[in-house]
Amino acid sequence: MKFRVRHTTEYVYGETVPLCHNLVHLCPRDTERQRLLEHELTIEPAPTAVRTGLDYFDNPVAWFSLQEPHRGLSITATSLVDSTGETVDVPSSPAWEDVAEDMANSADNEARAYVFESPYVPTSPKLADYAIDSFTPGRPLAESAVELMRRIFKEFKFVSGVTDVGTPVLDVLRDRRGVCQDFSHLIIGCLRSIGLPARYVSGYLLTKPPPGKPRLIGADASHAWASVYVPGHGWLDLDPTNNCIPSDKHVTLGWARDYGDIGPVRGVIVGGHQHSLKVAVDVIPVEEEEEAPEEDED
Repeated sequence: MKFRVRHTTEYVYGETVPLCHNLVHLCPRDTERQRLLEHELTIEPAPTAVRTGLDYFDNPVAWFSLQEPHRGLSITATSLVDSTGETVDVPSSPAWEDVAEDMANSADNEARAYVFESPYVPTSPKLADYAIDSFTPGRPLAESAVELMRRIFKEFKFVSGVTDVGTPVLDVLRDRRGVCQDFSHLIIGCLRSIGLPARYVSGYLLTKPPPGKPRLIGADASHAWASVYVPGHGWLDLDPTNNCIPSDKHVTLGWARDYGDIGPVRGVIVGGHQHSLKVAVDVIPVEEEEEAPEEDED
């Protein structure tokens, strides 16, 4: 299935900004389950140049600067992605203790880089204690990780506005509420705290309008989930916010240690005072675009 993804970020500043530098992760990467067909980045005011490349984790990234006075900034990324749409079953896997031991002793395994704590995801005995109820002795890693995902979905409440990117993971564990970013950091922290490699995945989720209601423009959302490394299988995605293994409704932007490495838009500005931010995301199956009626011309 093909998806058209449109992600718009708009800033309005309280005073003129003479200079800003920006880094954006808004281009979906190719994976085993998706292929990028088209991508366009539109910036207003237009910068003199946009530089593109790959970050440390091989995610597509773009850099640009504005050196003329401006009172606002609009960044729109439009991408066409072809997804296989295949569902993923829970794979067979070795006992989780064997994987943790291998991670501790094998410096050559690339997944080992995701065992250690990162700026937004600490390791902690409290996180290990929460995880261990799912990781009983000798239990297969993948089966245990899926149960941990289901427990977070069941025991934590999705509440927007009560956390932000800087909310500590241990506060989320204590308060049992947050959003997709928090739950992704939480499950990653739990996995790393018992010696297992886990990474943060940034992307999008297709949402369906209520029955009989039209799709609202900008009503979809940036999304986040996690992946755990399963020997013999590779990375297994886990979405604790929706209690599922991501499949045809998830579009991957990229992955890294935590949100700080892969946030969609980051920048440094001179001046600006207070500012307002508006983000709108649309994830539309191409077949719906083709079926949409054309507007009558006057």
